[in-house]
Parts: sequence; C-alpha cells; structure tokens
Amino acid sequence: MEASSSGSSISAVTGGKAKTHQTEGRKDLQVNRLETQIWIKPDIQKTDVDFSEILNAIQEIAKDVNIFFDELEGVNSPSKDDDSLLHHGNLTSTSDDASRLEVVGEEVPDKNKTNGLYFRDGKCRIDYILVYRKSNPQTEKREVFERNIRAEGLQMEKESSLTNSDIIFVKLHAPWEVLGKYAELMNVRMPFRRKIYYLHRRYKFMNRIEKQISRFRGWLPRKPMKLDKETLPDLEENDCYTAPFSQQRIHHFIIHNKDTFFNNATRSRIVHHILQRVKYEEGKNKIGLNRLLSNGSYEAAFPLHEGSYRSKNSIRTHGAENHRHLLYECWASWGVWYKYQPLDLVRRYFGEKIGLYFAWLGWYTGMLFPAAFIGLFVFLYGVTTLNHCQVSKEVCQATDIIMCPICDKYCPFMRLSDSCVYAKVTHLFDNGATVFFAVFMAVWATVFLEFWKRRRAVIAYDWDLIDWEEEEEEIRPQFEAKYSKKERMNPISGKPEPYQAFADKCSRLVVSASGIFFMICVVIAAVFGIVIYRVVTVSTFAAFKWALIRNNSQVATTGTAVCINFCIIMLLNVLYEKVALFLTNLEQPRTESEWENSFTLKMFLFQFVNLNSSTFYIAFFLGRFTGHPGAYLRLINRWRLEECHPSGCLIDLCMQMGIIMVLKQTWNNFMELGYPLIQNWWTRRKLRQEYGTQRKTSFPQWEKDYNLQPMNAYGLFDEYLEMILQFGFTTIFVAAFPLAPLLALLNNIIEIRLDAYKFVTQWRRPLASRAKDIGIWYGILEGIGILSVITNAFVIAVTSDFIPRLVYAYKYGPCAGQGEAGQKCMVGYVNASLSVFLVSDFENRSEPTSNGSEFSGSPLKYCRYRDYRDPPHSPVPYGYTLQFWHVLAARLAFIIVFEHLVFCIKHLISYLIPDLPKDLRDRMRREKYLIQEMMYEAELERLQKERKERKKNGKSYHNEWP
Repeated sequence: MEASSSGSSISAVTGGKAKTHQTEGRKDLQVNRLETQIWIKPDIQKTDVDFSEILNAIQEIAKDVNIFFDELEGVNSPSKDDDSLLHHGNLTSTSDDASRLEVVGEEVPDKNKTNGLYFRDGKCRIDYILVYRKSNPQTEKREVFERNIRAEGLQMEKESSLTNSDIIFVKLHAPWEVLGKYAELMNVRMPFRRKIYYLHRRYKFMNRIEKQISRFRGWLPRKPMKLDKETLPDLEENDCYTAPFSQQRIHHFIIHNKDTFFNNATRSRIVHHILQRVKYEEGKNKIGLNRLLSNGSYEAAFPLHEGSYRSKNSIRTHGAENHRHLLYECWASWGVWYKYQPLDLVRRYFGEKIGLYFAWLGWYTGMLFPAAFIGLFVFLYGVTTLNHCQVSKEVCQATDIIMCPICDKYCPFMRLSDSCVYAKVTHLFDNGATVFFAVFMAVWATVFLEFWKRRRAVIAYDWDLIDWEEEEEEIRPQFEAKYSKKERMNPISGKPEPYQAFADKCSRLVVSASGIFFMICVVIAAVFGIVIYRVVTVSTFAAFKWALIRNNSQVATTGTAVCINFCIIMLLNVLYEKVALFLTNLEQPRTESEWENSFTLKMFLFQFVNLNSSTFYIAFFLGRFTGHPGAYLRLINRWRLEECHPSGCLIDLCMQMGIIMVLKQTWNNFMELGYPLIQNWWTRRKLRQEYGTQRKTSFPQWEKDYNLQPMNAYGLFDEYLEMILQFGFTTIFVAAFPLAPLLALLNNIIEIRLDAYKFVTQWRRPLASRAKDIGIWYGILEGIGILSVITNAFVIAVTSDFIPRLVYAYKYGPCAGQGEAGQKCMVGYVNASLSVFLVSDFENRSEPTSNGSEFSGSPLKYCRYRDYRDPPHSPVPYGYTLQFWHVLAARLAFIIVFEHLVFCIKHLISYLIPDLPKDLRDRMRREKYLIQEMMYEAELERLQKERKERKKNGKSYHNEWP
C-alpha cells in the first residue's frame, strides 16, 4: 500500500511535455503530494483541508520553481549555499528537511553516518559528488546552477575537504519522487514480475544425446571455472520481466524497499541526466554540467564507490561488505584468474557500456583458446618433423656451397651450412601445416565475429537493451559556438539548431584527409629511415671486433632495428594523438558520438599504420628488389638494399612480430596499471606524511574517491584500441608467426584482471552509461578480418618458401610427374633454388675485402645466391630461368585461389550462422506474449479490487477503464 500511495503521488511530468512547462508540472506535483498526504490518513477527508496546509503547499511550490533568467534580480543576494557557512570538515545542509523521506520512529544505523555514503542524517544516500574550489572565480554560475538543482528536487549538502580547505565537496541526493519522475521520462526499465521458465519440446534423439552428455559431465569436476553462487548476490532484475517505469502503473512493479528499488548506478545516471539539463546562466546554450566542467566552474564530478574494496573478514564466512568488495574478490583478484567474469554484477555496478566491453574481451579471450591450441600444434608439428625435413638437412650438410656476401666489402663469403640454425628455426614456423593454419585463422576471425553477434544479442536481451534506443544527442558546445549564427529546423525535435553548411563541411573534411595523408607519409619516412639504418648497420656489424656480433651481423641488425622501430612507434603515438585531436576538432563534428567515431577512426588508422608499416616492409619488400650480384639496386645510388638471410626472410618477420608484440603488450600493461598505481601511491604517501595513518583511514568515501585517478578522458578508447591492434597482430601475419594467438591469450588473461583491478581499485567510479554494442569497433574488426585473408595469402605465396617447394616437388624434383610431394621429393631442392655467380663480375664498390681463400686454399671463382637465374656463361647471363616463371605463376594462382576459397567459406559461414539464436527468438516472442497477458491480468485484478472496495464503502463506480 505504501508503494502504491507513493507512486500515485508522482504523476506531474510526462515525456511529451516541453521544457517550458516544468513549472506547471512542479505545481501539479505539489498538489498531488498534498492530496496524497491527506488521502493516506484514514480519519481526514479531502474536504476537511485547512487553509494553513494550502498555504504551506504554496510555499513549497515557490521553493521548487526554477529560476527564469529573464528576472535574475536575486542572483547576487546571499544564498543558502554560501561558502561562508562552511567549516573545516563540517557538514552544511542546503536541503529541505521537510521534503526528506523520513519515517517517524525509524532508527538510523550509526554505520550509515560514518561510512561516507550518506548525508549527515544517515538516511539520504549520496548519489553524486561535485567538487570545486572556493578560490575559483565562477561563483555566480555555481550558485545559479545549485539553486536550479534544488528546484529540480535534488537535495544537497556541502563539506570542505579534510586535506585542503579550498576544496569543497557538493553531495547530491535524489528523493523517491525525483527518481520516479525522471525514471519515467528516461524510460528506465525496472522489474515487475518473476520470469516463467518453460521447456520447449525436444525430439527424442536430442533427449538421448543430452542424457549421454550429462552422464559424461558427471565424471568431470564440478565446473571449476564458474563462480560460487553463494557469494554472488541475487540479481533480481535478471530473473524478472522488466518494463519502462511508469508512475501510473507503479503497483505492477516489485518494490520491496523504495530506497533500494533503483540501484546506485541507476540513481547516479538519473542525477547526471538532471545535471545535464540544468541552466547556470542566461542564454540558450548555457546549460549542463559538462560545460561547467569544461570552463572550470567545477573541478570534478563523479558517483561514489560503494565503500572499501577490502575487508578484514573473509567473503566466504561473513559475506561481501558491498558490491565493490564483491567485485574485487570475485573479479579483480588474481586468485580468480581462471574463473568466468560476473558480467551481471559488472553491469550493475559500472553500467552496460563497460559491461559490454568486458563481455567482448572475455568472449575474445575465450575464442583465442582454439586458435592458440592450433597455433601451438603447428609449432610443435614443426618441432617433431624438424629431423625429417629434407630442406634443413641439405642446408646443414652444404659445407661445400659458398654463399656470396650479403653486404658491400666488409661482409665475408660464408658457407651455407653456417645458416643451419636459422633453417631449422624457419621450419618451425614455415612447414606443411602453415597453410592450413592460415585458412583456419581466416575462418576463425569470421566465426568469432558471427558468434559475437549472437552473444551480444543474448546479452542485450538479458540486460534489456533490445528495444533501447539512444536519446537524441545534445549538440557539442564547440559546434554551437562556431555555427550559432546559422540555424535550421531539426527534423526530429522540431526546434531550431545550429547548422553547418555543406561546403564548409566538405572543405574541413578535405583538410582533415590531407592531414591524415601527411601523417601516413611521416610513417613511411620513418620506415625509410629504419631501412637505411639496416643497410648501413649490416656492414658496420660485419666489421665488428666481437666475433659473436660479426658472425651474426644480420640477426643483430634485425634485432636492433626492431627495438629502435618500437621506440619510434611509441614516440609517434604521442604525436598522432595530438594530431588526431586537432584534425577531429577541425572537422567540427555535430554530436559527441560523431566526434568519438571520427577520433577513433583516425587514431586507429594512425596507430595501425605506425605499428604495422615496418612489418609490411619486412614481409613483402625485404629482399624482393635487391637485384643480383654485380648489378645491385641501390638507394640514392649509394646504399645497397638489404638482402634476406640465406634461409629466407621469414625469420626476420618472426623476430619483428615477436619483439613488437611482447614489448607493446608489456608497455601497455605498465601504463594501464603501473602508472595509476604510482600516482595513487604518491598521493597516499603525502597524506600519511601530513595527517598520519589513522587520520587517513577515517577519511570519508568522497575524499578517498577524489584522491583516485579519473577515468581516461576518452572513456574505453584506449582499452578497445589496444585489443583491436592485438587482434590485427593475431590475424594479419599469423601465417608467419603461429604463436601470436598464444601470446595474445596469455596477455588477455592478465589484461582482464588488470582492467578489473584498475576499475575497482585505482579509478574513480565511472558514470554508468548504456550501449547496445561495441560501436564503430565492430566495423574495424570486420575490416581487419578481410585484410588478414589478403595478407596471409601473400605471406604464404611471397614470403615463405611454400610455393617454390611445391613447384619443385611436382615439376623439377625426383617425383616430377608422379603426383607426390613428400620429403623424398625434395632432394636437391636447395641446390636448385640457388644460382651461380662469377666472383670476377663484382662491382668495384661491392667486391669483398676477402677473396675466399680460407675455404679451399685458393681464391674463389664462383659463389651462390638465392634466385632463379641463368649461370654467367649462358647466352643471356644472369637472366631469369623457366623455373622462376613457373614459381611466379604458381604464386599468383595460389593468391587468387586462396582468397576466393577463404572468402567463400567466410560468406558461407556468415550466411549459415544467424545473428539471433533460435531459442532466444522464441524466448523473446514468448516473453512479449506473457507480458501482455500479465499486464492485462494485473489491470483486471486491480479493477476488481477497486470495485470490491467501492462496494464495501457503498460508493458508486463507473464501468470503464481508468
């Protein structure tokens, strides 16, 4: 009866009313409140109202009326929230005690008064915190803003900081009436009836299979990866049907306690919604908390964490102190790294947007298990077949084959057998299973995205996001300031708004595109610098004093080049962020989502090109355009282009990917967790030095949260960007580095707990916001999946020796014409893949200082190099052989066949896998039908009850629906 009476008193404002009618709505609200108070008392009738009560109601209406900026005479007068009333560490209430939801005789727990989560009375929970400095000159704007906050029905208390008297905390609380009114305006979905689960009809064959599976599961451990249900709270909204909150139908909703009916995340979201629509100064666009934060009126704004994340008592014996403590123990603690994430609890505490990120990250990590297993299998297959590989055997036994120098002058002649180790390492990654793994990873990327659609649909259903649509976004203040002179009618809201001319928009996009192109040219210039470094350093290392470096000059060159490249990548990333920010602001996007999408696309493009440009160079250009001995191609007619190792270029690509991937992920993890940890530690250290350990533990919750680090200014951008770039590394060049999925899996297992620890312990609590999906990132993932098919086709065909070996086995080897391609068919492959060069044909600047007499006791006449060319005494010296053209044709044919085959498989899989699971579609239809039936039965039950009461009281009634 209490919920019904309270809900019936809150019917003042509806979603269709305009902003200009808020005052009338609040007057109706006060009249309804008065009527409800009279109606609750059984001994007082409506007709017996005293004029003094009406006068009190009129006075309450006058307090709640919003300030109209046409009549601002009282702005400069002393107000209730004057900072002169503040004392160090004391509370100064600016709320109406009469309007608080107090129950006579109710005792307030002392814990509520001391834990820093409630007002001083211990009854009004703090829903939002605003922070400002008294020395800030924007006093007038704050006073007007806070008056309008109170006029909207929010309650307010202020307190000065214990560590700095200049810092003021404004604590806000939303009473039940305000929450109900705005929950209806925002279409917040709330639980109203327990779900009815039903078993749909199954076939006998399926029942038998399920029985066998359940019997097999009985032999296995009891799902060690699942969290203990006893430690998790009863998330009631997940077991109930939900509907948009309505004050007229409040009797339908399950309300055990009005103080906990709206959870803390929802309460903070409602308060933030109000703050974004409150004016602070006269003018059409002088509205909203974001503008006050941007102009410095307020220093910070955030919802509170729900107490400490640590407890002296065990969660198993004493239960969780609060949801934050529960999240820490069941999600952010390293001891539960192998368990599933409590996504429903994450969503309840942080909101749907952050919950979707962790759901996607968990799904991505789970899908990496098969990819990592197959990649590890390919690597182990290379290990087990290493001793049976004919090519590596021939390389290791080729002591009589002398290779030409790989650089000018200082590089010596070398035996082919000296590259035995590199040949064996190359076989670990480039073997018969590599092609299968490349096809598997292309299909895996498609399956991952398609099944993520289904997983997202299930999450959207469970979290009531199916029918949720984003509100009409507000225009960015920068856009309004730039184009305030030009206006046109908004087709949705029907209101005039600033307008950007098409010519102006196109010109800005052209300038932005030119900036993007210029920055990509900067990346290419950096890669060109790395190429010159590699060319120059090979000769330097070849003449080095240390024998270890001199004998491994090419490996040393590659390793140092990769490290230098990584440093350049990290430095350019800082520059790219500023350039992307400048170009995005130059475009003048209309809304925040448009700004976010534009910034995201630029940053991804910059960082993707920056991270992968040198990898593309090594994979597709290194050693491809060097010429041949005696006619080398040179940069600026000076530096000879770098050649591949005698065992191939794949080892260079593996080193590039391995070093960059490990260093990048290590650096990201340090910056995500290490940097906030150091900053928070330094803050705690200063507080201990100034106030001691005991005083620090007594700080209220708002003081503790203020000392934490704010969430990244770009939200989840950095988290998504890191994972998307990793996804690119995992798929684009996976044919050259099959262990990439395994490294990504190990990193993500750590990443989930690092992010969880950061959100729970190191960051202020972010505002709970809603989202239906991961946004523009899904389109980027699809683009990476398509690019991975093309790059893997070229890696197998161009970078690896898979195609030359296949051509030799079927056309030129011992098994030519027999249709076989085993290891016995590869006999003589190494000799057939090397060409002969006459040493006397060297150019003067390329001629080595050594004549090779250390190999045979006399100067060398011939050396070998990797290529398919005619010998020096042929009619066309050093011309391409027929085998070269066969290999080239086979490479082109493989690329075409591989791409078409994989793309057909990808499209077939995406066609066969529906975006919405069939059982979910049936559940949604069933739920829609049951909700309609429940609503009808509830209305019918209410009408029957009202009729019985009227009959009992002897009153007449009308036969009509209310």
